[in-house]
Amino acid sequence: MDRPTEDSTAQDPGWVDDLLFSGRSTDVCLRLPEPVDRATLHRLVVGAQDRLTAAGLRPGGAAALRLPPSLAYVVNLLATWRTGAQAILLDHRLTDHEVRQALERLTPQVVVAPVRTGGGALRVFVDVTEGVTAYADRPATSGHAVIQLSSGSTGPSKVIGRTAADLVAEVHRYTRIDGVALPGERIILLPSMVHVLGLVGGLLYGLHAGVELVPPERLSGDAVLAAIAAQATPATVLGVPFHIGLLASTRPAGPLPQFRRMTTGGELVPAATAQAFTDRFGVPLGNMYGMTEVGVIGTDLHGRHRPSIAPAPGIEVREVDGELHVSCPATPYVGLSDPTRWADGWLHTRDAGSVDPDAGLVTVKGRLDSQVSIGGLKVDLTEVEATLTGLPGVGAAVVVHDGGITAYVQPDGPLSEEVLEKLLAERLAGYKRPRTLHLVEQLPRTTTGKLLRSATALRATAP
Repeated sequence: MDRPTEDSTAQDPGWVDDLLFSGRSTDVCLRLPEPVDRATLHRLVVGAQDRLTAAGLRPGGAAALRLPPSLAYVVNLLATWRTGAQAILLDHRLTDHEVRQALERLTPQVVVAPVRTGGGALRVFVDVTEGVTAYADRPATSGHAVIQLSSGSTGPSKVIGRTAADLVAEVHRYTRIDGVALPGERIILLPSMVHVLGLVGGLLYGLHAGVELVPPERLSGDAVLAAIAAQATPATVLGVPFHIGLLASTRPAGPLPQFRRMTTGGELVPAATAQAFTDRFGVPLGNMYGMTEVGVIGTDLHGRHRPSIAPAPGIEVREVDGELHVSCPATPYVGLSDPTRWADGWLHTRDAGSVDPDAGLVTVKGRLDSQVSIGGLKVDLTEVEATLTGLPGVGAAVVVHDGGITAYVQPDGPLSEEVLEKLLAERLAGYKRPRTLHLVEQLPRTTTGKLLRSATALRATAP
């Protein structure tokens, strides 16, 4: 891989203070559950900068952060950027083998990892004491401010880079979206800040806009509701479809007037799950569509157009031969030159969809590779999947083509293959119905909570 010049890797660190620390120093920005104000956060970040620099981090270099969600993660991320360096975000759940592969490819100057972790496995934010070790004395592999690994729900992870200017533009894009949490309000933050929704839609937007970020104490429905009820200010829950199901199955102890809405990113939300949530809480269930490569693409935060969305401000979406393309000035991929993913200022999402020429609304129909031919007839596996998830007793389902249409179903109550087959026969034509049904205790998911669609991983779950 060609190394960039020093000029191309230089990051102007001023964007961090301008974007994230321009508010009042006494304002609380994090509640863990102890409040952390801007002045305290800034002091911690400056201290972390000194430690990173002492370990060998330089402007134009890179720091790999292998930290669980924690104050240490936030502090070291912002300290890396204030140093003028690139942050390589490694999900703490990656194996040592996966981390070694990433480090060998991206060659950071320093690696930040826990030397002690406390708080228990179900804690959303944990108590971390971090250590910094030197790794490679060379500049970053690209001029991006952040490097993320894609969640890889359908294949190997991609290495994706975003510039400081791109992050700043996306944060400002959030401020123009109707329905986002406003200054003085709270975001109950459930997704990981290693990935784009939690990173930009949660951490960076919250710090910029003066919105408190409140991770619940534990990842449970009761803990999320307790976090909402803890203060009187309005609260938006930010999560993924898995979290909707978690809340929909939790009965609140009393009224929650603070609960303003829930916003979800990631995969499509099954209609039955969305209905169960709105029936229980009576608040809007907002939808957000985005990708690691470009961040937020479109939203419907009031839940008026489900399953369609409106493109986010400054984002163009077009449909080409059934595939959605999104405006993206430069390739976001590091070390990957593939015109089927990015070409001529357009990111090829590999999502099937359509764009209404009059209303401008975008309908996402699922992965492009979900279209298969059965006996010469086209079948959309997302239709089969949506039908399954709408059935009573089905908690989640994944449908793949693996020598034939194969369905893996995670029950959410009493269920048998015979009952499933009978219900599907009433709802789907014969050529659309799964040839093989597997009831599994737990469907595999990516680190971001998306259902894995790898046939190999799914086969391993079948009894």
